[in-house]
Amino acid sequence: MAYLERDGVAIYYEVNGPTNDAGRVPLLLSHGYSATADMWKSNLPALSADRQVISWDVRGHGRSGSPEEQSLYTEALSVDDMAGILDACDAEKAVIGGLSLGGYLSLAFNLRYSERVVALVLCDTGPGYRKDEARNGWNAMAAKWADGFDRKGFEAMGSGAEVRAAQHTSAAGLARAARGILTQFDSRVIDSLSTISVPTLVLVGADDKAFLGAADMMAAKIPGATKAVIEGAGHAANIDQPEAFDKALLAFLDSL
Repeated sequence: MAYLERDGVAIYYEVNGPTNDAGRVPLLLSHGYSATADMWKSNLPALSADRQVISWDVRGHGRSGSPEEQSLYTEALSVDDMAGILDACDAEKAVIGGLSLGGYLSLAFNLRYSERVVALVLCDTGPGYRKDEARNGWNAMAAKWADGFDRKGFEAMGSGAEVRAAQHTSAAGLARAARGILTQFDSRVIDSLSTISVPTLVLVGADDKAFLGAADMMAAKIPGATKAVIEGAGHAANIDQPEAFDKALLAFLDSL
């Protein structure tokens, strides 16, 4: 485990597997909202057998810092946190992947740092919204989650498998992360799908009904994308069916 200091905010990350000079490009994995890097624990033995795997806690989550200033929670800062972690690991380029919020941040990272992206892994996630009405609905949901953490503390935690695997230190940090990182303000990420030029795996649990449509759309819009559907899995496909998830992801990585 290690910490990266980013303008006074400690960002937790951990590295598993061989050194990044072992001949395979590292894999950077980002977790979903209100989860932590611990959501990948069951996958690490397989994924890091011959590749460096880097996972981290988004600011406001888990072992990372939870500053009081709301302005320190943004998508842009989170994307720069990812770049800073790669720098700390001496990784010029990486496969960038994540689940849910982590998948969206991976797309945002590709938009900002495309020269550092070898491939994308988008798990049970969506690319945002082109229409204001749909985006406003998403932001209202994020605000509701934030208000819940403000009122109830950790009692407002969800029940998803990835969330149950997490331990947090600040409910206020989770509320600020919802307001500043989870919310969206434009359509630039979804508009970028057709411009993605790296191999992309779109992976979704067969029972993750909220994201099946998004998975289909991303697979259709991203040039040359591969789609994998994990049977018997919900939103946390990597936890619900770890062996099937690992098999699909490793097959994709081996094809690079």
